[in-house]
Amino acid sequence: MCSSIEVKELTAEDAELLDSVADDVFDDTIVRQRAGEFLGDPRHHLVAAVSDGWIVGFASAVHYVHPDKAWPEMWVNELGVAPHFRRQGIATELLNRLSEIAGRIGCRSIWVLTERSNAAAMALYGSLSRSGAEDAVLFTIPVQDADAAQ
Repeated sequence: MCSSIEVKELTAEDAELLDSVADDVFDDTIVRQRAGEFLGDPRHHLVAAVSDGWIVGFASAVHYVHPDKAWPEMWVNELGVAPHFRRQGIATELLNRLSEIAGRIGCRSIWVLTERSNAAAMALYGSLSRSGAEDAVLFTIPVQDADAAQ
């Protein structure tokens, strides 16, 4: 990884960093209210790769508990790295930082979904995984009255 890049866990005090994000890191424009809400929630985690004051990569995750699980689990929601910064180990470092956080809060594993057709993601997650990929199917179920909530 490039030595001029710092990987850090963002907190609510770091929200202003989200005003300086390189192109093609996040899918959409940052919504300041949602960013504050996300960073203020202790179950939400955002780690960022920062270069010269700009976020050039990030990974977000949520840890949660469930009635039939003995320990919390962490789910990686999203990961993105600016095109110019790819293939430098940044994504691996972001996931390693999430792994440190997961260990600190008592998680025993981290899970993530991706499409088999996403070769870069398959290689990245496969290189960090102890188990092989299973055939998973992701369905998106519409929320009732979602339009009314906006």
